[in-house]
Amino acid sequence: MNIRPRRNRKSAPIRSMVEETKIGVEHLIYPIFLKDGIKIKEEISSLPKNFRWSIDLLIPEIEQCLKLGISTFDIFPAVEEHLKDKTASYSYASDNFYLNAIWKLKETFPEMIIMTDVALDPYSSDGHDGLVENGKILNDQTLPILNKMALAQAQAGADIIGPSDMMDGRVGSIRETLDINGFSDVSIMSYTAKYASAFYGPFRDALNSAPKSGDKKSYQMNPANKREALLEAELDVMEGADFIMVKPALCYLDIIHLLKENFNIPVTAYNVSGECAMVYAAAEKGWLNYDLAISEMLLSMRRAGADAILTYFAKDFAQLLKK
Repeated sequence: MNIRPRRNRKSAPIRSMVEETKIGVEHLIYPIFLKDGIKIKEEISSLPKNFRWSIDLLIPEIEQCLKLGISTFDIFPAVEEHLKDKTASYSYASDNFYLNAIWKLKETFPEMIIMTDVALDPYSSDGHDGLVENGKILNDQTLPILNKMALAQAQAGADIIGPSDMMDGRVGSIRETLDINGFSDVSIMSYTAKYASAFYGPFRDALNSAPKSGDKKSYQMNPANKREALLEAELDVMEGADFIMVKPALCYLDIIHLLKENFNIPVTAYNVSGECAMVYAAAEKGWLNYDLAISEMLLSMRRAGADAILTYFAKDFAQLLKK
């Protein structure tokens, strides 16, 4: 036997030397849930180890994460029902706690990178990502609201805008709005291939943002479709996206790889709430080794081609790397 692959596995130093895929804290984006008020730290029952934070308690949490090397955070607002309406007008209101918190965080930690969420569902009384009329989700009529929301977030200090709604033409519309208002340096990370997935449940619990009627299948992608992701990515790149994202990650590793092979801009993966919740539950019952499971999951996303990963495991994985 002249060829023995096991020779390159015989010791830890050799295995490390020939390791093809690396993952570090610099590849992680940490999703955070924000709530209006003070002294709030509410654990999300369906997503253990994750919380809704008020800004006063979030600041020391961000400081801890920065010390661990996590620099990029995706912040999502948990909005009270009485502030929601059909046109999501609170999303760009001057007294919006989310916008004020972004400003406060950037003032406190100018070195942190803040990614924001641009979609109607956290602010909509219908719970959909677009305007609803007679049960239909309206595309073009939604775009001006997304533009106002994105501009307000950029003015508050956002570094990366994350349009997560899957409306057609949103990237180009937001890019034009940002540019003509002097925010050409603000990046857009488009939720390019966001599938109509069963794995979003804990996230919707965290924000109380589930649709009040119907579903999101008329705008989120069919899990059966692969070539469609190429079309969505081509459109987003043409419209000015700086990053293209695949969501969820674990069941869509082939889509991550497909986009990485076909486009020359960074590809991100969203390791969504349901994927993480499964690991939390199995580890709690002793069915999985938590540290090994999260390491393998995140490595698989990097191996598939993800340049960056949004994951609720970010802090735990960063602490694991410190060890």
